Amino acid sequence: MILILTLLFLKHFIIDFPLQNKYQWSNKGTYGHMGGILHSGLHGIGTLLCLVFFIDPLFAVIIASLDFVLHYHIDWAKMNINKKMGWAPTTHEEFWWLLGLDQLLHSLTYIAIVGFIWYN
Repeated sequence: MILILTLLFLKHFIIDFPLQNKYQWSNKGTYGHMGGILHSGLHGIGTLLCLVFFIDPLFAVIIASLDFVLHYHIDWAKMNINKKMGWAPTTHEEFWWLLGLDQLLHSLTYIAIVGFIWYN
């Protein structure tokens, strides 16, 4: 389980930071925009790759799909809260608090995934 959790955290870093381009991050706040769907889709595919060798493939697809949906909505909410509040990285420390909350929610998602696999 530690290996799966480690793979999920590595996947998260790679997709959320080095692989995320302006098209993705600048459009995550527009519901249904392909930029946000692409970003969350990459997370879903990455989660599938992290799980498929350890659990039933169909179960891995279901969990990866749930991760896609959760990741999409967490990011969409973060972007819209920042926009509504006028928070920016160079002007408001709340921007960074919200980024931290966003990352915490993604991390808790991975912990929940591993816990669910462990108990099933």
